[in-house]
This record gives sequence, structure tokens and C-alpha cells, in this order.
Amino acid sequence: MNQSTSAQATLTPIPALSDNYIWMVQKNGHAFVVDPGESGPVEALLHDGLVLEAILVTHHHGDHVGGVRALQQRTGARVYGPRRENIPACDVPLAEGDIVDLPGTGLRLQVLDIPGHTAGHIAYAGLLDPGRPAVFCGDTLFAAGCGRLFEGTPAQMLDSLGKLAGLAPDTLVCCAHEYTLSNIRWALQVEPDNAALQRRARDAARLREQNQPTLPSTLDLELATNPFLRTGQADVRAAATRHARAPLDTPQAVFAALRQWKNDFR
Repeated sequence: MNQSTSAQATLTPIPALSDNYIWMVQKNGHAFVVDPGESGPVEALLHDGLVLEAILVTHHHGDHVGGVRALQQRTGARVYGPRRENIPACDVPLAEGDIVDLPGTGLRLQVLDIPGHTAGHIAYAGLLDPGRPAVFCGDTLFAAGCGRLFEGTPAQMLDSLGKLAGLAPDTLVCCAHEYTLSNIRWALQVEPDNAALQRRARDAARLREQNQPTLPSTLDLELATNPFLRTGQADVRAAATRHARAPLDTPQAVFAALRQWKNDFR
């Protein structure tokens, strides 16, 4: 992918609303943001000549689009969003196979269709710098979790998660909510003997005690600790079956049982 060599990209999770993150990537004095649920936290960072070139949206929920119009009106940034959803002020509707070239940064992201949380949810994947892949996946894949199925089916979400799981293992997972601690508490119910998950629980707790984000995650960490990406593991299947108290004969059935378990978890 086309890369500018004059500066390294800076990736920043910007806290917003109650537990959202707006992702900002800066390079060469230019920036783009992903899923601005409100405009103020982004506007506070637009100083010293930093130019907001683009606003990328993964899906239509208000906590992801609430700041789009204000940011567009203030900065003139182009708005990119899923073709199959109604996104405020969307200039460039997108679907899988489309490419987003981000002005001023030399960065290029490819679009993936990942329905399940919403019907038209998309992700943006690409290199932030040579050797540093990232995916902005909204509310589809979370740290140790996944999004609720508001508009899609278990089969759709499982397929979408599989698409994300097929990215490079060192891909930075830039999801949109600080749900990590609660997700890990649930994941430990599914896999209490998973040593990698136990380590992750300690690391995440330490970060939150210091008021630091637990994100971005990495895909290899999710593959080792996230039950929703581990439906093929015998221990995960067995735990889901015990909880459902019914035979689970397909990966979709295992996923659906896990999702219901997580929905009910407190």
C-alpha cells in the first residue's frame, strides 16, 4: 500500500461519551478520525495546523455518528461511510472492495463488509506504517468480545468475525468501546484455565487502574483469548454446550449460545 516516508503515523484513541473511543490517525500534519460520536473531543485536538481530512464511519448508531455533521461543517472533511446505511452528511458511500485514499497522509485503507451488529456495518483495514497493520472495526470485534446482534444473524456475525480473523496476526484491533474488563470477566467464565486470558485480565486491570485505555488490541491476542474467535476450540464448545444445556452441532450454534450467554452476563 502507498506509504509516505516523511513521518510516522500516530494512532490515538480519544475517549468520548461514556465508554466510546474515537480513533484519530495523524501523519504529516493531516488526520482522519473514525466513528466520532461527538465532535468536542476531536475539535480539542485540532491545533498547531493539524488538518482533519476525513471522517470514517463504520455504522449508523448515534454514538458513532453524533459528531459527524459538526466536524464536517467546521473542517470541511470528507465523510465516508457504509453504502447500505443512512450516515449523516456522507460524501462517499462504501462497500467491500472499495479503497479509501486518505489525503495528505499517504495512507490507504480497504473496506470490508462485516454485517451482524448492524446490517451494513463495515471495517477499514490497512497499513498505518510499514509493518503496522490496523483494522478499525467499530462494534463488530471487541477486546475479548463482539457486538450484539441488533440487525444481523449469528451466521452473519460469525462470518464477519472470521473475515477479521483472517487478517495478519499482528493487526492492531481498533474497536470503539472500552468494554475490555467486563468482556474478560465473562471470557474467564468460558475458559477459566486459559493462561493467556488470565494474563490479559491482569494486564487490562493494571491499565484501567492507571486510567489508560486497554486498546488497541492485536488480532493474535484476540485469537488466543476471545471466545467469539475460538468457537472451534474444544474447551469453548464444551463450555457453551454446558451453559446452553443443549447439543450444539455447528459453529453457528456455538456462537449463538456464546452470544446469548454474554447477553445475559452481569
